[in-house]
Amino acid sequence: MADPTSPKRQSFLRKDSVMATPGKEGQMIAPGAWGGNVIGVFTSGGDSQGMNGAVRAVVRMGFYLGCKVYFIKEGYQGMVDGGDNIVEATWSSVSGILQLGGTVIGSARCKAFREREGRLIAAKNLIERGITNLVVIGGDGSLTGANLFRQEWASLLQELQQKGDLSQEQAIRCQHLNIVGMVGSIDNDFCGTDMTIGTDTALHRIIEAVDAISTTATSHQRAFVLEVMGRHCGYLALVAALASEADWVFIPEWPPEGDWEQILCNKLSVERNLGQRLNIILVAEGALDREGNAITADRVKNLLTERLKYDTRVTVLGHVQRGGSPSAFDRILGSRMGAEAVLAPDGLLTLIHQLVWFLSRETRPVSVGQKQCRRLWTLKNFEEGCSTERKEFPEQPGNVQAAE
Repeated sequence: MADPTSPKRQSFLRKDSVMATPGKEGQMIAPGAWGGNVIGVFTSGGDSQGMNGAVRAVVRMGFYLGCKVYFIKEGYQGMVDGGDNIVEATWSSVSGILQLGGTVIGSARCKAFREREGRLIAAKNLIERGITNLVVIGGDGSLTGANLFRQEWASLLQELQQKGDLSQEQAIRCQHLNIVGMVGSIDNDFCGTDMTIGTDTALHRIIEAVDAISTTATSHQRAFVLEVMGRHCGYLALVAALASEADWVFIPEWPPEGDWEQILCNKLSVERNLGQRLNIILVAEGALDREGNAITADRVKNLLTERLKYDTRVTVLGHVQRGGSPSAFDRILGSRMGAEAVLAPDGLLTLIHQLVWFLSRETRPVSVGQKQCRRLWTLKNFEEGCSTERKEFPEQPGNVQAAE
């Protein structure tokens, strides 16, 4: 494999892409190079297809490098509860999971970890097993929690020593906590990465649903309004609209103009007059108008029913988008990221990204990009917010219109 830092490879990357450190993909790594290290891997927050591929890769790459690997079941809750929730992984324990959706080691919200006392208990549970390297697969909140845990690590160890729960020898052996994060989110809502684990499969689910609905909509000359996931990010709705010839799409990042209701009705009327028998409209669950009011699937349905007298139905896809077997892309993406994660720990919180087709690493405070985007959108500065999230994004709503 060619060197990812070569000029030829980097020419494929956008100038605004983050590539602080190229990954080690394609390089020769000696077996047993990390002998004696102990890794804990866990999934947190909402599940996404491809997480199991990442877990599997962490375990097997860890074994290749001579590491001991632990599963931390049920996310941060398992880290706090300890006991049977933190178990040593084996080679066979990750056999046959690559094709499974969801996460086989579980995920759960954990209120206790949000408090320092909960993080203190979690630290004690990790130290008892010698875990000083964590791999977290989750979304923005999960990675933010991991970063806080790393920042507090030294003070947590000091407090455990003062309480007599930690010996001097243990404190020295576990004085550094390395954390590597992979973004598992079907929303593709993390700044600085081109594709997150689970997004591709979720898009397949949406397209399958639109294709299925289109046949019945055509038969009865109906309009369908489909709500898809995306509370703060309209990627799924936007790309699905492009791929399915949808008539209209509503996303949170790019609210429609003030007279959007009349514009939408005029457009659909023209299409029906030209012989079109169906209309498909996609609505991201977080879609807003320019005044910050929610644009819901029911709101759009009522508009079409009252003004155009169309037979209009609403379909909320919901958790169907999270379910089912992962696509080949997500299986491979999770596997690539998982392997890279084992090679990445260096003391700072490291995030594994996919940029175009290549992996890179970045060390930075997590969620900075997301918070900046949401702040700009709250101030109704939608253009700058979209530009911050992804430089090419402002052009895409126009692409939908051009494709119709």
